[in-house]
Amino acid sequence: HRIVEALDLIPGMAVADIGAGTGFYTFLFAHKVGASGKVYAVDISDNFIKNILRIGSEQGLNNIEGIINNQKSTNLTPDTIDLAFMCDTYHHFEYPQATLASIYQALRPKGRLVIIDYRKQVGISSSWVMSHVRLNEKTVIKEIETAGFSLISQQDFLKSNYFLTFEK
Repeated sequence: HRIVEALDLIPGMAVADIGAGTGFYTFLFAHKVGASGKVYAVDISDNFIKNILRIGSEQGLNNIEGIINNQKSTNLTPDTIDLAFMCDTYHHFEYPQATLASIYQALRPKGRLVIIDYRKQVGISSSWVMSHVRLNEKTVIKEIETAGFSLISQQDFLKSNYFLTFEK
């Protein structure tokens, strides 16, 4: 809930939960942006999207749209979102520049990209993180800035993860 509060979501916003998985954040976002807002649950797994839509419908959340993406694109329509959110997803990107370009074009002017992912620190991070996560925080920042984004803030309240906010 502290993560959601740090996003400063307001009713009417359009948010993309990229790598939505089980929909944990999707549902929290749907409540925050309200009926006048929109949440795009974006995931590569058709089964995850179907499940999110089913649960959302059962909960009366009519502001969720499911999008099945691929390794190179989020499949979001240009200029439709105010915030792109990824939690423990960025390290999975096989084609980061293509995916980032897709996110960039989906964001409205001054739209934000938030990335929360595992800290990769020699001697501190687990062996799983060291072998599974492709980049450390500094390199992630460089990669995202290369795609045209500007880092505007870093939160430090998470123990094992970094929390970065970029602007289009």
